[in-house]
Amino acid sequence: MVTRIIVGLALGPAFLAALYFLPPIALAVIVAVIAAMASFELLRAAKVAHHNGMYACTALAAALIPLGHAVGYGSWTTRAVSILLMAALFLPALKHYGTRSEIRFEHIIVCLFGGVDIPLFLSALVQLKQFDNGPFYVLLPVICAFTTDIGAYFFGVFLGRHRNVTQVSPNKSLEGYIGGIVTGCLCMFLYGWLVARFGGIQVKLPIMALYGLLGSIVTEIGDLAFSLIKRQCGIKDYGTLLPGHGGMMDRFDSTTFAAPMLLLLVEVLPAF
Repeated sequence: MVTRIIVGLALGPAFLAALYFLPPIALAVIVAVIAAMASFELLRAAKVAHHNGMYACTALAAALIPLGHAVGYGSWTTRAVSILLMAALFLPALKHYGTRSEIRFEHIIVCLFGGVDIPLFLSALVQLKQFDNGPFYVLLPVICAFTTDIGAYFFGVFLGRHRNVTQVSPNKSLEGYIGGIVTGCLCMFLYGWLVARFGGIQVKLPIMALYGLLGSIVTEIGDLAFSLIKRQCGIKDYGTLLPGHGGMMDRFDSTTFAAPMLLLLVEVLPAF
């Protein structure tokens, strides 16, 4: 636990600073590395066989999508990468069908999820950075995911009574889930107030609270979704890259779901 806290306190502020200060292209490079590593961890967890560079193709696809969004060709890049990755996966599957090295369809789906869906969701960070007031918008998913996780943990520890809400995480309580959502709402409201107070920007605080509500709900769904994958794959963590936190996928599972939700909300209901 001590190691987890120390690493979190060291990396958290550094990542927030990178989000705020770096230009979109530099941020896209960081997101590309995160997405590529996360996709690799996912394939390894699902025990996808090493056939014809499936790992390399998936990781490369995951890296290209955020970079495409940074240079203004996000939609085109996503379509092109999806088609090329499908070809790179299905052509070897056709070749090896009926042999001892047959490529299973479920492994192809895992590769597509890791190579297209995960980087597409994380690319929302790059897109948020490109908005007017992007340095403030891009922090939304990370703040939402972080405060929701913290709130759920402390509410669960000190007030948790009704556990076994889901067998995916039986130790988590209903009070913890509710506490995470409440904390996310309050912290997003507070973040909006701070932006208005010190950033000199007019902020619609009720909309910020709505960001917190919906973002926190999706954050908790994302956390459970990737926990479900770990349960079914029989692993505790996706990797050991970050001491006390596991792998890249362990650290960015909630953000992977929160980022596209916050991007959608900002596009439909801009708060500032």
